[in-house]
Amino acid sequence: VLNDGDGEEHRYDLHVVYSDSYRVPILYFRAYRNDGQPLLLDVIEKDFPADSAQLLTTAKWTFITQEEHPELGRPWYTLHPCGTSEWMKLLLNSDTCSVGEDGVLVQKYLVSWFSVVGQVFGIKLPFEMHTDL
Repeated sequence: VLNDGDGEEHRYDLHVVYSDSYRVPILYFRAYRNDGQPLLLDVIEKDFPADSAQLLTTAKWTFITQEEHPELGRPWYTLHPCGTSEWMKLLLNSDTCSVGEDGVLVQKYLVSWFSVVGQVFGIKLPFEMHTDL
């Protein structure tokens, strides 16, 4: 829940859904007022931290698009996954950064992925999540 400059609350729902097409997780999100009225993208962008707003204009992995949520069948926004596999390979320093059978690799991948995409919303993961892997 975020407060805009006028004291109105903006609520956000975040879902992580695996994309078979891109073979990466995708962050789906929706934003709305207390009365349930959805927020438009220009209002949502004003809620983002200043550094995220700047990234949205320059980085291809933060491109926001609206599409149908694969489970709910309703329009949600997503951080487009087009460059995710490339930056995850760089982040994990591996050529085989796909989700594998090893639970530690999966957990490390998801924690690393969310530590990047969560920044768009100002979400920071506790340091212990990175060190316990």
